[in-house]
Amino acid sequence: MATDVISESGTRSDFWQGVRLSMPVVVASAPFAVLFGALAVDNGFSVLEAFLMSALIYGGASQMVGIQLFGQHVAPWLIVLSIFAVNFRHVLYSAGIGRRIAHWPVIQQALGYFILTDPQFAVAEARAASGQTVGFAWYLGLGLPVYVFWVIESALGAVFGKLIPDTHALGIDFLLPIYFLGLVMGFRKRPLWLPVVVASACASIVAYKTVGSPWHVSIGAIAGVLLAVILPPHHSGVETRP
Repeated sequence: MATDVISESGTRSDFWQGVRLSMPVVVASAPFAVLFGALAVDNGFSVLEAFLMSALIYGGASQMVGIQLFGQHVAPWLIVLSIFAVNFRHVLYSAGIGRRIAHWPVIQQALGYFILTDPQFAVAEARAASGQTVGFAWYLGLGLPVYVFWVIESALGAVFGKLIPDTHALGIDFLLPIYFLGLVMGFRKRPLWLPVVVASACASIVAYKTVGSPWHVSIGAIAGVLLAVILPPHHSGVETRP
């Protein structure tokens, strides 16, 4: 009985620890959620459709790309391909986080992959790298508030979008990039961090100027991965074993 009480208390503590870590993401993503809802209505979506798109797809960048392509006589396969290009990095995220949550039941793993986002992956990976277990309660506490607020704020943007002034003029669109920069800096002690970041940034910029959006996101990610694969092990600070 005492063991069950301690276990339940630890689970609750882990959940609320995750919730506290989620708050910066909730704040930083709020302007984009509201903006998505407003843009969705402007592009012919109903409030319900905007709400369901956020609830079921839950991919900020891919949702933005989707609403810009829907209704513009673009071939369906091209819409799917464009969204895949934006979200290709999640294939890499899933491969990385899979080893951290492999001990979860299948249903919990499925939910974990559904709420997997850029900051979710970065914070979970940092926790695992520090030697701590990525538990389901902690992971859910980290991801669930972001998901819930994203869906609610998208709906609010769809309802009240016409009352929202130009978000770029307000200057609030800088919050999420700054938060992501902080996440990237958190991995600076890892082998090959600087070369990978530089390679990804340069490839992304070149792709943006030549190929265009949204392909620059995936091209930048692939460039960083290829560099990490190509460089010899001793360059990454990893010793080879006989």
